[in-house]
Amino acid sequence: MTELDFERARTPAAKQARQEAILAAAARLAAAASVREVTASAVADEVGMHKSAMLRYFETREDIFLQLAADGWGEWSAAVRADLDALAAGSGFGHQAWDRAGYEVAAVVAHSLVTRPLFCDLLAHTPLNLERNVSMAKVKAFKTRALAAVAEVGAALCTVTPLRLDQARAVVATATSMAGAMWQMAAPGTALRAFYEAEPELAHARVDVEPGLTDILGALITGYAVGTTRPEPK
Repeated sequence: MTELDFERARTPAAKQARQEAILAAAARLAAAASVREVTASAVADEVGMHKSAMLRYFETREDIFLQLAADGWGEWSAAVRADLDALAAGSGFGHQAWDRAGYEVAAVVAHSLVTRPLFCDLLAHTPLNLERNVSMAKVKAFKTRALAAVAEVGAALCTVTPLRLDQARAVVATATSMAGAMWQMAAPGTALRAFYEAEPELAHARVDVEPGLTDILGALITGYAVGTTRPEPK
């Protein structure tokens, strides 16, 4: 698509197509490098627009990635809820034996995050900078979608565990915040990661996100579940 094609677009459908093209371009660039490396100019070049023209559709570079983060929350929520439903249908663990079952649930949640590398990257950048260079209206729209996703996944966790809703939401908050932080520490696909792997004395610096995240979430879910199902003392 050329810049001239963009200039001729006038209909709501054409404007929506422009926004989707910009988001897709930003996602491609961020997936190839990282969110921190992608500039507004690079996105404009990728989509075939002048930067000033592109910024008529998004307030700032951060606005583009905040929209991608909001979309990521919705996509992840739908996917992990389907995975949890499948686990519940196939496991039959009920609400007992939480020293084992808690880690099964944790593994599902951790895997659903790690298989979405761009979302993990966005999770770290959202509070650090993406929410800092947009209007409050944009922040509110993003938070509304993110909190709705937290509520959805929390409710799903309550159907497969004995957790209270507040505990389930705490698990979701821990999962997403830790996934973002651990993804940055793991530095997958970067020269830093290759350096860690090439230096035996830096083995402790290598972070394997999925098993580490599974362990953290498994301990949290199990602790909540055991406390909830423990009988009251007589």
